[in-house]
Amino acid sequence: MSDNWLPDLMLFSDFNGDWNEYLEALHSAFEKDFVTSKPKWLNKRVGLKRHPEYDGKSATFWHMISEGSSEEDRTPDLRRCEHIRWPSPMMEEHDELPPGESKARVIWWAEERRNETRVLLSFEDFSYLMVVADRGDYVLPWTAYPVERGHQQQKLKKRYEAFWKTQKG
Repeated sequence: MSDNWLPDLMLFSDFNGDWNEYLEALHSAFEKDFVTSKPKWLNKRVGLKRHPEYDGKSATFWHMISEGSSEEDRTPDLRRCEHIRWPSPMMEEHDELPPGESKARVIWWAEERRNETRVLLSFEDFSYLMVVADRGDYVLPWTAYPVERGHQQQKLKKRYEAFWKTQKG
């Protein structure tokens, strides 16, 4: 996978181990990408999941930089943090065309979850995943994270292949 079209990673080490400074820089990058200038997503408005807010920052932001099964118990993940500037260009790259027709540098598939469509964006090697919730006339970037384990990448590949198999059927 060539990711030279994506912004550089934001490394914690570049902030001399100062978590508060790093967190504010991450949030500033997120705000620039999703509030000041929203990414394009086909013909739909891009919104944010604002609640629950924590420390004045939207739920979408926390989902991009932390992991955990419940909103109250999320833990910052440095690998997610480093990639904070990747979700917006990935959304811009999405073109909704099927494999073989698309010139995009990301692949995609859709899944139903909790009565809504989730569009999953990834690289062909499944090393990074972004989830976008489609709410009809608008979309919400939901989460994004590196996928580092081979078995997880294989599971994503199977889900991708299963989706496209049903589309051709």
